Amino acid sequence: MTTSLPEGATPPPLPLQGLDVLFEGKRSALFWLALKSGFWTVLTLGFYRFWMKTRLRRWYWSAIRPGGHPLEYVGDPLEKLLGFFIAVVILTFYIGIVNLALMFVSFSVFQSSAVGYTASFLGVIPVWFYAQYRARRYVLGRTRWRGVRFGLEKGAWGYAWRALVHWLITIVSAGLLWPRMTFWLEKYKTDRTYFGSARLEQGGNWWMLYRAAIPFALGLVLFAGLTLWLFWLDPVIPYSTEWFSGDAERIEDQFWTEGIAGNLMQVIRLLWLIPAMLVMVYGAVHYRFASRRILASHKRAVGVQMRSKLNSLRISVIYVLGTTIAYLLLFVGIFSILGLALSLLGAGTFLEAQIGGVEPFGALPRLISVAILAALYLSVFLFWSVLHNVFVTYPLMRHMAVTLSLRDVAGLADISQRARDEFAEAEGFAEALDLGAAI
Repeated sequence: MTTSLPEGATPPPLPLQGLDVLFEGKRSALFWLALKSGFWTVLTLGFYRFWMKTRLRRWYWSAIRPGGHPLEYVGDPLEKLLGFFIAVVILTFYIGIVNLALMFVSFSVFQSSAVGYTASFLGVIPVWFYAQYRARRYVLGRTRWRGVRFGLEKGAWGYAWRALVHWLITIVSAGLLWPRMTFWLEKYKTDRTYFGSARLEQGGNWWMLYRAAIPFALGLVLFAGLTLWLFWLDPVIPYSTEWFSGDAERIEDQFWTEGIAGNLMQVIRLLWLIPAMLVMVYGAVHYRFASRRILASHKRAVGVQMRSKLNSLRISVIYVLGTTIAYLLLFVGIFSILGLALSLLGAGTFLEAQIGGVEPFGALPRLISVAILAALYLSVFLFWSVLHNVFVTYPLMRHMAVTLSLRDVAGLADISQRARDEFAEAEGFAEALDLGAAI
């Protein structure tokens, strides 16, 4: 599906009008690609995942076609693998040396390990933001359109400390300044993004994102109001000091007879919290993608303007249905494996196998027994990954692509090629910190 231009070749002429983005890719083809690459990933105990991710990205990128011309992903799985090893070595040094020093200071000064664990966790957070920026830089640096490379300037540590400051401000403001954090962090990345020689710019202001947060704010207010009503103004289980007099058995008996059973209709009112939580979940998904739509419509370069018509309600439906299908298979698969083990071994033998009393599959050697169970277990997660690609990632990327368009594209004619971005660790930190699972 991928079409590429030779280095230095002239791309096709641009239309006078804007460019709509097409998505050309069949779900069935993605299913078989994800299944085959996932099978090899399981067979190689995870090492093939760098090749799997590369193949999936090439498929998705070639399916997204602004103006009919496909994107190209030219990442190399070997550089991903080597980058992962480099990142693991660096993180091992950090975890081994820095954490050891932190724990020593914690025990010496504070006579407790809690301070050391807390400092160790907080110390990983800037590395996490650093890895996010580096992963985005790598993906952009290995993406081309019409033969012209994208790119992202260096600035991972600058992004990391800015993210820490914005998160601190957001937490202190009890979340009221979340749109401010979203805007400024995205602006930092966008203003350092290039398409060839053209530098992108994030326009607008952070106030414009508040309208995207309205559904979540309404859900939060509804949930807070119901909580206040159910547990303070008209408690579901009225508080009584008499419950706490006497022995533990009497307290428990009073709680269930007078508290729960005696106020059953009151307890049923707790069900009102379920729709409030669903509204909050929808609001969170709505904000995430509606803010992307608003920000995308304010991205521009010289002579180029982007526009997005992303539908957050459609995105929410995709998330709900897709994740339901994927996780339903996961649960069915896990329980099927348990059922298979019980049917083969019997309940008593199966329980003894769990504590090491007998071999899991009778006369089979322990190594083969473990391999069979591991293969079945990994196969379930393989199919979960395949279905997640087919029913979540695929429709999400298709919808985001077809709702995006380019306006005022005259500036594209003046864009020249940029040099290839070379850096050693590729997405290694994102992979090592489990941030690189997404396409």
